[in-house]
Amino acid sequence: MGKSHTRRLAAWAASAMLAAATGQAARAHHSFAVFDIQHPLELHGTVQEFRFISPHAFIILQVQAPDGTVMIWTLEGTSPSILARDGWSSRSLKSGDEVVLTIDPLRSGAPGGAWIGQRINFRDGRPVVCCVSDAF
Repeated sequence: MGKSHTRRLAAWAASAMLAAATGQAARAHHSFAVFDIQHPLELHGTVQEFRFISPHAFIILQVQAPDGTVMIWTLEGTSPSILARDGWSSRSLKSGDEVVLTIDPLRSGAPGGAWIGQRINFRDGRPVVCCVSDAF
């Protein structure tokens, strides 16, 4: 076996290990086991920030507790491409918007969770995205 063949084999092996490690990380990233889908929570709050970014959109929400303290919740949504199919855009929510949404909270109890577009409305009851049609 020549040196160039050995180098190619070593490069192939290194690439295969990197691909395997990357694939494992990607699968782990998309696990939703951290969210408690059996015990959804309804939150009322004010949007601090809406991040319409890949791989997942985020809502940073200020929620006032009954005792008056304010907690910041970090809420993970689906991808912008999926949200866009339902009519969402980077301008669907803005800082200061008051919303009511149902989330699947983090199992850890930390102030965070997962949201989907169909379970969020403005505080007055209007849906954030209205009237998406399946007609072509």
